[in-house]
Amino acid sequence: MTIQELIQFKYTGELDQTISYVNVTIQAVSVLIGGLLIWRFMSSWQRKKKLERRRNPFFESAYSKHWRK
Repeated sequence: MTIQELIQFKYTGELDQTISYVNVTIQAVSVLIGGLLIWRFMSSWQRKKKLERRRNPFFESAYSKHWRK
């Protein structure tokens, strides 16, 4: 394929790749948004798990409450 044929195909619309670029852009944005949503969900879930661990009465003893004194 020569340069003249490529130029002719470009201006006739046969080499139009904007649809491919738009599809790739949409996929990239959706992956970023999905990743952010998963990250936020996991962050809140871990925070809830950490709070539940703190409420565990197993480790609450007289020594553990006053060990710094």
